Amino acid sequence: MLIFPADQIVSILESKKLGIKANVSEIDFQSIMNRMRKERRESQKYQKNGINQVSNLDYYQEDCFFIDKNTIQVNNINIQGEKIFIGTGARPLIPPIKGLDEVNYLTNESLLELTDCPDSLIIIGGGYIAVEYAHFFSAMGSTITILERRPRLVSYEEPEISEQLKKKLQKRMKIFTGIEVVHVQGKEKSLEIIGKSDDGSEKRFTAEKLLVATGRKSNADLLHIENTDVELDENGFIKADDFLQTSQSNIWAFGDAIGKHMFKHVANEEASIAAHNGLHDEKIKMQYHAVPHAVFSYPQIASVGLTQKQAEKNGYDLLVGTAQYDSVAKGQAMMESTGFAKAIVKKEDYQILGFHIIGPYAPMIIQEIITIMSVKGKVGHIGMAMHIHPALPELIQRALANIEEV
Repeated sequence: MLIFPADQIVSILESKKLGIKANVSEIDFQSIMNRMRKERRESQKYQKNGINQVSNLDYYQEDCFFIDKNTIQVNNINIQGEKIFIGTGARPLIPPIKGLDEVNYLTNESLLELTDCPDSLIIIGGGYIAVEYAHFFSAMGSTITILERRPRLVSYEEPEISEQLKKKLQKRMKIFTGIEVVHVQGKEKSLEIIGKSDDGSEKRFTAEKLLVATGRKSNADLLHIENTDVELDENGFIKADDFLQTSQSNIWAFGDAIGKHMFKHVANEEASIAAHNGLHDEKIKMQYHAVPHAVFSYPQIASVGLTQKQAEKNGYDLLVGTAQYDSVAKGQAMMESTGFAKAIVKKEDYQILGFHIIGPYAPMIIQEIITIMSVKGKVGHIGMAMHIHPALPELIQRALANIEEV
């Protein structure tokens, strides 16, 4: 709801390369935010209505916690169950930065209630939440500064993709990597953020608003999980095996609560697997080899499977292929000179291990690779299907045609 209008704005501003002279005369920030909130309310209402129509289902919209591995207390009522499923999600992780708890900062949740667009915004963090909202607020007219302590933005992506994203975003905002925020303090009408760079030097930044986007924290700690002997990992996420079963045989967990792949589509699949395994004798493993994700920045990013570094760590002999958008006719027509795709292929049998794209429509283009990888398909399976010419999916063919030893 927020990213799509931002995409349209930037597309208009960049259309001059195609010989189109156009400007954005006005942006109705309140209208964009109100539409998002209205759709969110309608979605919540629809889901609640669906729950209320299910027979043999009691719904409590209250805080709850474990008494023991079979008992949950909610609204001063003890509820017992032979089997329990935990899908309690996650919340923003707030780092222990001096002075942060003394100022009004935004999170990816609280910013959804904004009624006015900030003139300037500093974002602490450089992951997908940070760069997506940087794109949105920049398009809305805010002056954006990103402060990321790691050397790269979206550091879990391929290095070439991270670097290309930074180059593109830097045309619209200021980006500082390798800098750790150590102090936040409020001014009369602004906030001052103090950071230390890798060389130890101090840097100061000022903005009207501050967004903290430094990761997510499991909500498991709110459940008195210690009363169940369910094991947590070092970051507080619930440990679950490939069958989504916890260390307690009667408790299953899924979604952001277990912190494996924190995306809605993954949580949906995990929920189905957990439900099946909790209710049937025959167990099904959750398959993570073809988990896709997208970053709705501008340019967009889409990835599935292993990065080159991950594949090398797993001991695979690899073939790697890349292709630029403008190596295919549609990309030339779009004058898209910076976007590209990268394929990671197992040399032994040409199985596709990973695929990564940065550029327009990346989350849509990558879908045929996701489908092929879900059945552990190979390069040849892509070639068996005709691809429309001229269309961007030809980028998939071109990248796979360019694979070579690394």
